[in-house]
Amino acid sequence: MNELAQRIRAWGKALGFQQLGFSDIELSEHEVHLNDWISKGFHGEMDYMQRHGTRRSRPQELHPGTMRVISVRMDYLPETAADIEDLLKEPCKGVVSRYALGRDYHKMMRKRLQKLAQQIEEYTGTFVYRVFVDSAPVLEKALATKAGLGWIGKHSNLINKKAGSWFFLGEIFTDLPLPIDTPVDDHCGDCIKCIDICPTQAIVAPYTVDARRCISYLTIELRNSIPEEFRALMGNRIYGCDDCQLVCPWNRFAQPTQEQDFAPRHGLDAPDLIKLFQWNQVQFLQRTEGSAIRRIGHDCWLRNIAVALGNATTSSAVIAALQSRKQHDSEMVREHVEWALAQHTLNM
Repeated sequence: MNELAQRIRAWGKALGFQQLGFSDIELSEHEVHLNDWISKGFHGEMDYMQRHGTRRSRPQELHPGTMRVISVRMDYLPETAADIEDLLKEPCKGVVSRYALGRDYHKMMRKRLQKLAQQIEEYTGTFVYRVFVDSAPVLEKALATKAGLGWIGKHSNLINKKAGSWFFLGEIFTDLPLPIDTPVDDHCGDCIKCIDICPTQAIVAPYTVDARRCISYLTIELRNSIPEEFRALMGNRIYGCDDCQLVCPWNRFAQPTQEQDFAPRHGLDAPDLIKLFQWNQVQFLQRTEGSAIRRIGHDCWLRNIAVALGNATTSSAVIAALQSRKQHDSEMVREHVEWALAQHTLNM
């Protein structure tokens, strides 16, 4: 098994994963934290978190026979993307979370993990396994921590001492009794930069995020109206939010990705809000093909941009763009457009 583990690490590296580790499936401590988080309603409208029950924290219930988890990480920060901190100062530009600028990572990583599993099978013979990339109830950050890939920071993202936090995670559940890695110690120390920077104060305590306040949840997971108390605080963030990662001191060690699939497409690293707001449904579907953005749908896309336009500098062009959507078929879009127009009325 030790020899196999070394081979798996080498195969993983060859497939483009920056790191790979092995863990057992004992997650009782993380299960307590998860249940407490859900009991407080911090999952918002993500009802599936509750419906999954203990399958998320007990891998054998999700995939019978599992005794080890192979966790991998893959860097995604594109080298060519516009600087987010500069974009946040340009209210007529939109800010898209860096992970969503290129192609959707799910399929690409899943294919590579499947290839890794096949390489293992060629070496060992048939074995029980299942591949996951954010595609089922998996406590991926807890498993990655146990596999030595990093520690869960106060913002709830995984942090690696040598690579920061700009990376994706994926897993292979397996019945192979592979040697387990040593978990990494927490190195956040007294730092609370992520807590202080959060625009909506969503990090309600160290290591605890109230999703209902988080801009990533509001712009991606929420399918209804964004609560008014958060709209002005969102600024020009139209899909996700990276503020907590931007200020994390460990991200000075982050390396740009070498994956061309993660390079920005359609100018989404520094988009003009008015032009984005003009996309019709067909254009939205065409320009988000193969992108994680597509899953929120055109109406939520317009909802998010309407809020950003409401926070933009008042101009005749901004007002005209908003007025062009006043009669939109979606009541949700119309309501956010009305709110945005009212912000500019206050400024005139």
